[in-house]
Amino acid sequence: MKHVSIIVPKSNVVLSSVVGPYKVFSSVNAFLLESGKSETPFFNIDLVGIDKTTVLYDGAFSINCTATINDINKTDLIIIPAAIPQHVLQELEINYAFVPWIKQQRLLHNTEIASLCFGAFLLAETGLVDHKQCTTHWAGIELFKQRYPQIDVKPEKIVTDEEGIYSSGGAYSFLNLLIHLVQKYCGKEAAIYVSKMFEIEIDRDNQNQFAIFKSQKNHPDALVREAQIYIENHTTEKISVEELSKKLAISNRNFIRRFKKATGNTPLEYIQRVKVETAKHALESSLQTINEVMFSIGYSDTKAFRNLFKRYTGLTPASYKQKYNRELTTY
Repeated sequence: MKHVSIIVPKSNVVLSSVVGPYKVFSSVNAFLLESGKSETPFFNIDLVGIDKTTVLYDGAFSINCTATINDINKTDLIIIPAAIPQHVLQELEINYAFVPWIKQQRLLHNTEIASLCFGAFLLAETGLVDHKQCTTHWAGIELFKQRYPQIDVKPEKIVTDEEGIYSSGGAYSFLNLLIHLVQKYCGKEAAIYVSKMFEIEIDRDNQNQFAIFKSQKNHPDALVREAQIYIENHTTEKISVEELSKKLAISNRNFIRRFKKATGNTPLEYIQRVKVETAKHALESSLQTINEVMFSIGYSDTKAFRNLFKRYTGLTPASYKQKYNRELTTY
């Protein structure tokens, strides 16, 4: 039997990321019992809070926890559910009491830990994922990188797994992490059962195709913001970092350093990401050919454009267009 602690943060936890693990592990218990593969439930599940009752969404829902952190002396797996993105840093303060408890469980009992989506921020606060791989929702990647530079962030990953510490990408991709855990603990047959029962694509491994690049202007460097606006207003042109630094009357080396510090990207990465985002919009909303889209953002080398697009989205331009173009999906 494996004891699972699904922690229930106070305030604005994403309810589905608490209920989802509970339902998946409960369904595995039922499958193993009904198939005769186990005589007792494999997972012993507790909903663990700081308090016994947690009220969510301004009172619309409440969760009656089966235990508090003071009740659980030893657990085998801790699930950290997702926080509401807009309140993630505020949620860390409200729920900081979980941090020493999680660390204690890991250090004393080698407890495994899985963070779901924005739950990676609470995991990161423990220091247990320092110098290890971790992912989170694509919308939180830049803040996560800035706040935890010591972590090996994998923004494209749906699931990371290193030394018994796991993380999942954005939103409902946590279901893929749960399947990963079920397969690890109970075998492939149980994982396939869960994927069919909950209709989860079992082989997803990249979340880049879902990412929407947002300009990173929440910083005090006015010169860098000027450069960002120039880049975003000239997506049809070939932009040289050297020429851009000259236009701003700053040395190339100093420009790159300041840009990276302010945005988390080098100027070249920012140019590429803006151009790819422009290409994505064109592929989604028009019937332009791949070459027409490529030329419209200042590229003329088909192979270079294809490689660049795939690096940032996980799909080729043709595959992306086939999957997301609104005009094509109407036929």
